[in-house]
Amino acid sequence: MREQIKVLVLDDESIVCERLQDFFEKKGIYVETFNESKKALERLKEKAFDVIVTDLKMQGPTGIDVLVAVKKESYKSEVIIITGYGSFETFREAEYVGAFDFISKPFQISEIYNLVKKAASKARRHSK
Repeated sequence: MREQIKVLVLDDESIVCERLQDFFEKKGIYVETFNESKKALERLKEKAFDVIVTDLKMQGPTGIDVLVAVKKESYKSEVIIITGYGSFETFREAEYVGAFDFISKPFQISEIYNLVKKAASKARRHSK
């Protein structure tokens, strides 16, 4: 039996967290959501996640800061950055640091679901 995919969703908009959590849980994915990046970073020290879906712009640490922390701590998680403020420069920075992908709001929930499945598969290959 396959192990359940574990996803951490971080977005300062509660509606985004709620929509993703509801959809992912219906697909059998374990989800924890956070509206504050500091709390999400604390949780990452306690629990392993296959995928982190994070908003780019938030109060406190940004999505890029979360990505840098994940890569610096050598977590086996893959990071997908979502934003309503996408720019080519931001995309290049996220790519350089090691983001799995970058998706603009508004996004199709099926699109992010497919990305999460691909990212989880990659994370699990690298954790073996």
